[in-house]
Order: sequence, then structure tokens, then C-alpha cells
Amino acid sequence: MPIKVVQDLPALQKLTQENIFVMDERRATMQDFRTLEVVIVNLMPTKEATEEQLLRLLSNSPLQVNVTFIHMQSHQAAHISENHLKEFYRTFDQIKDRYFDGMIITGAPVEHLDFEKVNYWDELVSIMEWSNNHVFSTLHICWGAQAALYHHYSIGKQPLDKKLFGIYEQELRDKKVSLVRGMDELFYMPHSRHTTVPTESFEQAPNLEILAGSEETGVSIAQSTDSRFVFIFGHAEYDAETLGKEYERDVEAGKPIEMPVNYYPGNNPEKTPKLKWRTAANTIYANWLNYYVYQVTPFVIEQISDSWQGKKNV
Repeated sequence: MPIKVVQDLPALQKLTQENIFVMDERRATMQDFRTLEVVIVNLMPTKEATEEQLLRLLSNSPLQVNVTFIHMQSHQAAHISENHLKEFYRTFDQIKDRYFDGMIITGAPVEHLDFEKVNYWDELVSIMEWSNNHVFSTLHICWGAQAALYHHYSIGKQPLDKKLFGIYEQELRDKKVSLVRGMDELFYMPHSRHTTVPTESFEQAPNLEILAGSEETGVSIAQSTDSRFVFIFGHAEYDAETLGKEYERDVEAGKPIEMPVNYYPGNNPEKTPKLKWRTAANTIYANWLNYYVYQVTPFVIEQISDSWQGKKNV
């Protein structure tokens, strides 16, 4: 089944060319069953690229998913047109009376700031609080995962000596959890961050569990034991060229940046990077939609707040 998005979203044309099954609103209304409602809080400056990346992964499922994008009303986005936001995005105020099966909170390039110093922190806190009674399961990415751990569990982030930047091998720690069902014991994931959450913070938290990680990256995937919160500290959604664009941007800006690890063939930036994490990414997102959203959310979506109470990990 396809993903369903607002008609004329620019990402649709590119995804269709990749043979991704995408359906606009007109066609979707002809099908007679309840679609999954997923809201994406897109905090990334490269919003259009992030739209394509996440829609590509959400499409790899037999489920029909209605996607709503929201942006921060308290923050002026600098790398996207106002027209794009007005046409394809909503604000929290516009969707706060709705209910959603799932939510995705993306990363954001604000790691150098304390959480409370981020100019949209209060608005993001309102969204995370609202999700307690309006969203069944939330998937958090990179800084979004760190923000959620800080807000929901009072677990802070720590600066790294240097940027964690590249493609790193990850190892499953718990193969029985549904989120990683069908995954290889070893898999790859891109990382691009200056901060981390210590492994001990998860091990000391009774309601959190580590699913995957490595010595180099620390924890890469974790979740709450009731599976309502999923935390991904890398960028499984990234395209093959994303890290390269970040590297070239920083080099041109004169920033101190090392070449991404395990990215360019032979460590030669003139060679095209190979995509070697797509299978893992597709599996994670498909499992999240199926086991954490579709299989357990109520058919009457307004009953979400009742149905997750006391829910155990699937």
C-alpha cells in the first residue's frame, strides 16, 4: 500500500520516478478502510530532502499511511520557502485537536545549545506533552531522540571530543524485540552528531532498553519498554549522498571537519559512496509501522489514550 500525502508535494514526483508507490488525496479517498495517521515534526533545515527520505521509508509497507508535516511556529525556517511551508505544512495549533497513530520527530542542528536555549524548545515540549494523549507511538531521530530523553526521562546529552561522522557498523543487542525483527545481527547506520547519551544512562533506567549499538557510536537504537517511544541516534533515513553534502558544506565554510568514516570508497571523495544501510532502514521503519502502530492502535483513533495505558512491549 502507498503513503498518502498532500497533492502536489514536490517530493512526490521524485519518489514516483524511483518506483515508490505514492498516492495523493484524491485517489486515497476512493479506498474504504482507515489509513494510519502519522505526523512528522520536521526540524531539519533541509526540509525537502528530509521529506523525501522519510516518505521513501514509510512507503515500504503494505499499509496506507496518511502523512501530515508540521513545522515550528516559534522558529523562522531559513532554508525553505514560506510558500512551501504554507502549502504543505501545518502548525501545532492547527493539528492539536487531532489524534495520530504515530509521530516522527526529526533531528536538528542545535546540539551545541542547551535544550532550554533552543528557540522552539517550549513549543516542542508542548508537542511531546500533547503526544501522551494524542499519539500512540513516537519515533525520535538523533537530536530529537536526545530531546525526548531529556524531557521524558531527565536524561541529558554529553559533548563528544569530535564529531561522530560516517557510516558505522552496529550490532543487535536484543533480537527478540519486534522493532528489529528480521534484521541482520550486524548492520550499518549513518551518524552525524556532536553529542551522545551515555550507555549507562539507559542501563540505569528501568523503563528503557538498548536494542543496538557499537563501541564507536554508543547506543544507536533504544526504546521504552512499552514501545511508545523509539530512539534512533543515527540517521537511517539518509540518502547515499547526504553525508557527502554535509562534508562539502563544512569544508567550504572552513569548519574543522574530518572526512566521514567508512563513507567514500577508498577514502577518496572523488568516488561515489555506496548505499549500504537501506535494508536496515526499511526494516526498522516497516516494523515500527506494523508492530508498534498498526497492530496495536485502536480502530477508533480517538481511543488512543485509553489503549496504551498498561500496554506491554510487543
